[in-house]
Amino acid sequence: MLKPHSALHALIVAALAIFPFYKAVAQSPTPVLVELFTSEGCSSCPPADEFLRTLDATQPVAGAQLIVLGEHVDYWDDQGWRDIYSDHDYTVRQQNYADRMHLKGPYTPEMVVDGAVEFVGNDPKRADQAFEKARSNPKVNVQISSLTLENGVLRAHIESGAMPANAEVFVALALDHAKSQVLRGENGGHHLQHVAVVRNLTNAGKVAKGAAFAKDVHIKAKPSDAGYRLIAFVQESHQGPILGAVVQKVP
Repeated sequence: MLKPHSALHALIVAALAIFPFYKAVAQSPTPVLVELFTSEGCSSCPPADEFLRTLDATQPVAGAQLIVLGEHVDYWDDQGWRDIYSDHDYTVRQQNYADRMHLKGPYTPEMVVDGAVEFVGNDPKRADQAFEKARSNPKVNVQISSLTLENGVLRAHIESGAMPANAEVFVALALDHAKSQVLRGENGGHHLQHVAVVRNLTNAGKVAKGAAFAKDVHIKAKPSDAGYRLIAFVQESHQGPILGAVVQKVP
């Protein structure tokens, strides 16, 4: 039988042994989804693109993991320069935000944080305020596994914990980095750089409140692209707040 002081010593040793685990869990950064609606045809967008790149590279918010998405809208494409990364799906997504947030309409550059707050995409002060609020919100655990890219098809398994509300699961395939030499339009003559350029945004399915999610997804990758990341995020139904998110580099 252990003496009292020996028992106490054993307890302290055991506590110290498991403390790093709990500390790591407690300090695990909260995922915060940062969407930038942008266009190569918009002269106000390059500073916002640069800001998004800085956020992605430096991760400046303690206690948060900023998961960024560059969504290039198509309503600038008739203004002298067609953005090769634009897609009408992102215009529709932005319009849905405008409707839900009672805005006059979509605009660029617009940043949306966790599906809850929007502001002009090159406003660091508003961004800091939004990040500070978003990092304190509890999130559903979302995981990506069995991630492969073969013969132009990406395959992955997406799963999550139980949902606090009715939700939808989205999977975005994004280019890590992209560059363009703009020849015409408002940015004519400029060399632009982008980050996390969304090339495919797929609705992987709906999830009822209280239920978990698990599904294999297959996404076609564009053969001209190279260097991907995969982002999976859970969003409250009707394009509401983001409930959870994860990002993983595509091997």
